[in-house]
Amino acid sequence: MPPKNRVDPAQLRSAVLAVADWLRDETLPTPPRTELAAAVRLSARALAQDAPGNAVEVRVPPFVAVQCLEGVRHTRGTPPNVVETSPRQWLLLATGLAELSEAIANHQVSASGHRAADIAAYLPIVRVTPGG
Repeated sequence: MPPKNRVDPAQLRSAVLAVADWLRDETLPTPPRTELAAAVRLSARALAQDAPGNAVEVRVPPFVAVQCLEGVRHTRGTPPNVVETSPRQWLLLATGLAELSEAIANHQVSASGHRAADIAAYLPIVRVTPGG
């Protein structure tokens, strides 16, 4: 069943571009919370839209948690497959400025369960070039 509220690609791109300079250079001031929240929520919801299902839960506190990927449905307690990271790290992954396997190896992303890393097949969501 498709999501009721589809993510508008133009709105997603606009939200991500609003924080892109900060993603490229973390010494810049952190974007306003509303801009950061919009970019995180829209990109995570786009992932859930592109990879529907309930096998993996992606958590980006304090902004969003989504379930994605087809497979065994999770209904109660802690899901068996969880990816959790900070808003900045999530956006780096969602934009192609970071790779999931490297982020997991460097402990920038917590990934538990044998399916957690499968979200890498759906990243990046919105490509942002490293230089500009």
